[in-house]
Amino acid sequence: MMEWMLVALGAIIIVALSIYAGRLVFLVKAQNSRHLAARSKRIESMTTSIQTIAFAVEQQQCDLSEGAIRICRLLEAMPIDPLPDHAKVYPALHSLFDKVKNYPTHDARQALSKKERREQDKERGQFESELESAILEEVKILKHYNAS
Repeated sequence: MMEWMLVALGAIIIVALSIYAGRLVFLVKAQNSRHLAARSKRIESMTTSIQTIAFAVEQQQCDLSEGAIRICRLLEAMPIDPLPDHAKVYPALHSLFDKVKNYPTHDARQALSKKERREQDKERGQFESELESAILEEVKILKHYNAS
């Protein structure tokens, strides 16, 4: 009699653990599904931003330097795997980005003397004029960018 009670107790424990494991599997699948949905939404949002900035650069509503910085940062933060080598696909944008990414902005720029700001503006203007036509060709492509 005692043996049957132990077998029944063991069966109950196994069933309870199976139900618990099934629930955990369901929760992990639901979490993965939410994660994929959030990732897709982020990719969509970033893609729209890239397209909008590219359009603004093409329409001269955004400086080439600012556009290059914003687009390159978005491209490098794109949550896709494997991440394409955007520097090879958009070399002019990345070239300008590499040249101006360390320039001070906002308060740090205001802290510079007028002479230093003029020198940086002149240097940035030279970089932009050297790469302008190539960048404009690249933003035409980026207006239709699709991360997938």
